[in-house]
Amino acid sequence: MPYGQPAGGGPGLPGYRPWTQGYRPYNAPAPVNGLAIASLVLGVLCFLPAVGLAFGLAALRQIRRRGERGTGLAVGGAVLSAVGLALWGLLFATGAASEVWHGIKEGAREGTVASLTEGECFDAPGGAPSGETYYDVDKVPCAGVHDAEVFASFRLPAGAYPGDDAVAESADDRCWSLQDGYAMDGWAVPRNVDVYYLTPTGRSWAAGDREVTCVFGNTEEGGGLTGSLRNDETVLDADQLAYLKAAHLLNAALDSAPAGEYAEDDLAGHKAWAGRVSGALDRQARTLRAHDWPAGSRRPVAELAAGLDKARGEWARAARAADADAFSEHCEAGLGLITPSHAVTVRRALGLATTPPARPDDDEGSGTGMQV
Repeated sequence: MPYGQPAGGGPGLPGYRPWTQGYRPYNAPAPVNGLAIASLVLGVLCFLPAVGLAFGLAALRQIRRRGERGTGLAVGGAVLSAVGLALWGLLFATGAASEVWHGIKEGAREGTVASLTEGECFDAPGGAPSGETYYDVDKVPCAGVHDAEVFASFRLPAGAYPGDDAVAESADDRCWSLQDGYAMDGWAVPRNVDVYYLTPTGRSWAAGDREVTCVFGNTEEGGGLTGSLRNDETVLDADQLAYLKAAHLLNAALDSAPAGEYAEDDLAGHKAWAGRVSGALDRQARTLRAHDWPAGSRRPVAELAAGLDKARGEWARAARAADADAFSEHCEAGLGLITPSHAVTVRRALGLATTPPARPDDDEGSGTGMQV
């Protein structure tokens, strides 16, 4: 048989066939298929099992075509991924998957913000319920000495994590507005107590945590709280609740004062505020008169309502003032008629706290018109 040109060989090289893996000098080993490695990793971790199975099958096809190594890896990854896919299917079919995810989220939350509910008390590392202390708190009975007491909680809107500053701002605004629902009698809250809050972190937010926890804490370094500060419908009687709800009408209006301190800076805003206060005084007086008070408190309540009527007149005139001087004159007169001292007699008759809260700039506790 003549040499000729053998199939697959070169001139004068009978029967030569090229290596199926291509030319490799020095007998270098074939590479390991990358998809086979990825399939095994995903199969072992049971993470994205459908992807791991697809990688394993694709790896087997590539190995046969390219002559690469990794058949065992691809087969192992495909088998493990198939088992993982079957397990995930079983979890979803039985509803266990939602329980697993819930557990994961709770675990993430417990690693950041403690799980606390309204009315619970706790101790925080370092003794201050602020900064990073909320990562690890110990629940304790409220009857004894403790660092803080939970008075409310709320959830932030869903979406991307807004950042530490935005979360803190939302927590500050909302917690301040929620404290009156738990401690309805502001006079019963010690002056060394302030509002703090526990917020989601970037890590807990990724696990679905949106909850802000509002707490009372001691402002004095090393100081604590003793006993619960709760005074709401769960601990107050009907007459105490009626009085405090009426008082909150005025407090809410007083809290809506303009940002500018002086009427000269925003006369229209201050006049509108005076109108709100006047309306609140009218509603408060009518609310007090509508309630059926115990015999021992009827007279002091009637006297307080009469004083509120006089104050309402001054605030109404302030709302109609032609200039800043006239506004200031009637505003000061109106404030003088709603000082906390006017409510002491009623409070004593109802069994409520009788020591007025301190003003921000007054350590003697004389008060202004707040928490009457």
